[in-house]
Amino acid sequence: MSEQEVASPCIGVCTIDDVTGFCQGCFRTIEEIQGWWDLDNIAKAAIVTQASERESAAFD
Repeated sequence: MSEQEVASPCIGVCTIDDVTGFCQGCFRTIEEIQGWWDLDNIAKAAIVTQASERESAAFD
C-alpha cells in the first residue's frame, strides 16, 4: 500500500511578507515553498504543522 502524499497548503495567495518572511496565504517560508516537491511526507507534514502554528500566532 502506498503512502498518501501530503497536500501542499498553498491557497494561491502567493505574497511573501517582508517583515515575517512568511507567505501571506500559506504561512510557509520561501525556502519551504521552493523545496516542497523534493521533500518526503514526514518533512511536508512538519512544514504544514509549523505553517498552521504560524497562522494561529498571527491571529492571536
